[in-house]
Amino acid sequence: MLTLKNLSVSIEGKKILHDISFDFKPKRTYAIMGPNGSGKSTLASAIMGHPNITYSRASKIIIHRKPARQGGDIKKLSPDKRSKLGIFLSFQTPMILPGVIVFELLRLALEKQMNPVVLHKKVKEYAKELHIKDELLKRSLNDGFSGGEKKKLEALQAVLLTPSFAFFDEIDTGVDVDALWTISRFLKKHLPETTAVFITHSTRLLKYIEPQEVLVIKDGRLVKTGTGALARKIEKEGFNDF
Repeated sequence: MLTLKNLSVSIEGKKILHDISFDFKPKRTYAIMGPNGSGKSTLASAIMGHPNITYSRASKIIIHRKPARQGGDIKKLSPDKRSKLGIFLSFQTPMILPGVIVFELLRLALEKQMNPVVLHKKVKEYAKELHIKDELLKRSLNDGFSGGEKKKLEALQAVLLTPSFAFFDEIDTGVDVDALWTISRFLKKHLPETTAVFITHSTRLLKYIEPQEVLVIKDGRLVKTGTGALARKIEKEGFNDF
């Protein structure tokens, strides 16, 4: 379980999140919704440990693990150490990495966990499932890729890294209906043990991922939680009532 307690953060002296407390339970699917600029992406960045984030003294980000010495408050850990504890964050706008192909990136990340031959086979297998062209696997990561291709590669990386907690920041942005269906189905199939958190301001994605719980963030505060019925209400009425 991943617990947020009194999470308040600032960026360059401006307070963005205000006293957010919530438990992300194992093996569940969540959606975080809210208007543009409400703090959704900042929340994910705070959990991942972005260096521009400043936490309040009362803020806690707790991973519950056994044995207990492997968990605890991770607020002071660097992003790479949080990643090793099982946290994954996809990029809202995936970066271009000149000269680095996806296989090389994953080989480095998984060098002590997976044989390179097995890894290569899995990359090809998953790319086929996601309808990623073989030529893209040989090109610099995200160089000249469409929005859908970039998000498909984010999904491929997430599945190969098998995180305990995966945060997908607007994985639906710049993605057509067919690609969104493919990505959603792929993640649901291959990450059954992962706590998956999808950040979006649109209800389109929710029809595919079917979240068990919806969180609404507005003006940097967690203002409402609920089931899929809450998402349907937002689709009809927007965020004005929160």
